[in-house]
Amino acid sequence: MALVARVRALLLPGSRLRGATLGRAANGGGAGARRALSHRVLVEADPAAGVAVVKFRNPPVNSLSLEMLTELGICLEKLENDKTVRGIVLTADRPGIFSAGLDLTEMCGRNPAHYAEFWKAVQELWLRLYQSNMALGAAINGTCPAGGCLLSLTCDYRILADNPKYTIGLNETQLGIFAPFWFKDTMVNTIGHRATERALQLGLLFTPAEALQVGLVDQVVPEDQVQSTALSVMSQWLAIPDHARQLTKTMMRKATVDQLLKHREADIQNFVSFISRDSIQKVLQVYLQKLRKKNH
Repeated sequence: MALVARVRALLLPGSRLRGATLGRAANGGGAGARRALSHRVLVEADPAAGVAVVKFRNPPVNSLSLEMLTELGICLEKLENDKTVRGIVLTADRPGIFSAGLDLTEMCGRNPAHYAEFWKAVQELWLRLYQSNMALGAAINGTCPAGGCLLSLTCDYRILADNPKYTIGLNETQLGIFAPFWFKDTMVNTIGHRATERALQLGLLFTPAEALQVGLVDQVVPEDQVQSTALSVMSQWLAIPDHARQLTKTMMRKATVDQLLKHREADIQNFVSFISRDSIQKVLQVYLQKLRKKNH
């Protein structure tokens, strides 16, 4: 709760989008474009188009730390309350890594209370995105594993850069952990049961061509066209009357949302119990050590 209060204080100093700084985009960004800047999330909103581009800027890999989850959730809440914004495009501020997923340092060497707070924040962000009344698009301009893939799966459509170095998937088993039921349900709703079962058991990361073939993304486009294509597609979604689109989205996703809401506390307890095991902590420590050696 203290973290949420600190982040809210950072993000709420007096403007409609209420960022730490707010003004017209330095590069113009289109008529009426505005920019809201927090530490880890950049928001470029164009009221004339009714669209906001939300950019992840949590270097080096846009990992979903507790602070990142909280800031992103609050930024989304503010956009949902801004009547000039009807659609949101999620992307990375810089190409290369859309999001490397959940920050493993939040899950290693901490106490059970921290694990519970972190997992609750993951749940809250998923709930905000998956049942959002906004039209949501993912402009995936980099590698997108695990929690990064989950973020994209909450969107209404996904566009991936055509770069063979970029992969996407829920690869938790490769780290010695597993995707919880609501991660699984989100993927099943996108690519079907059998494809999800195979992908989750093997921890598959799909190339752009493979992701398109299995239906994990809707389009693969040249890297320099990812955001522009996402904005173009967004105009198609916003051409539909909001109430009709929103009611349809709620109908399609309600059962999946209700499952998490019904079992939310048990899911937190299961996560804390699992991640606290000595065997799991050792696996995570080894993996983090490998990452640190790789980055030095």
